[in-house]
Amino acid sequence: CGKKCKSTASCKKGLVCLQGECKDDPDKETNICNKNKNKKKKQPKNPSDPPSSPPEIEAPPPPLEPAPGQGQCRASGFLHAPKNSKGCKDCCQVGKSYPQFKCSPPVTKFTKAILTVNDFQPGGDGGGASECDSKFHSNKDLVVALSTGWFAKGKRCGRFVIIHAPNGKSVRARVVDECDSLRGCDAEHGFYPPCQPNLVDGSPAVWRALGVSKNSDKFGWMDITWS
Repeated sequence: CGKKCKSTASCKKGLVCLQGECKDDPDKETNICNKNKNKKKKQPKNPSDPPSSPPEIEAPPPPLEPAPGQGQCRASGFLHAPKNSKGCKDCCQVGKSYPQFKCSPPVTKFTKAILTVNDFQPGGDGGGASECDSKFHSNKDLVVALSTGWFAKGKRCGRFVIIHAPNGKSVRARVVDECDSLRGCDAEHGFYPPCQPNLVDGSPAVWRALGVSKNSDKFGWMDITWS
């Protein structure tokens, strides 16, 4: 519970990926995380101890809260994976539900986000052509996709954002696509779940410009800020 995730496939059985963290499955009403928090070690009973009080009724799981860096953006619904979902590691799993987001965190001077990697070329894991120009792009290009709220129905198409990495390096990249936070689990979206609301999905060239190699444990999922 609480482990960072990109999809439910990386969470333990009974948990789902909600707002970037492994949490209880609201559809199946699992209570794994809450039980772990309330679990206490049994102490040997002392005969002189007063009678124990009746066991307390366990409280239901708390309502979904936004993960760190997501501001007040909460899930607007859930997408149920269809039966024709593709069976790759991070793809949608049949019978699972994935949170959908109409919003993204507020944009500030340095907006906190998570940088992921996307293949913008034909046949890549990015799915269909880019939303802004209906074209594919070379992975050598400095291009990104933004979560639905930040994409703002295409208002940021063609604009440049500056991505700031923890190592002090920065790169200027052009917005060409939407990292869809509402739709997914189909061929158009590479059979991946809807994006988290705070993602900047960058090409491999963006990662190279930031000095992060494919061998790095940060490659594919890294905390950043953008402006």
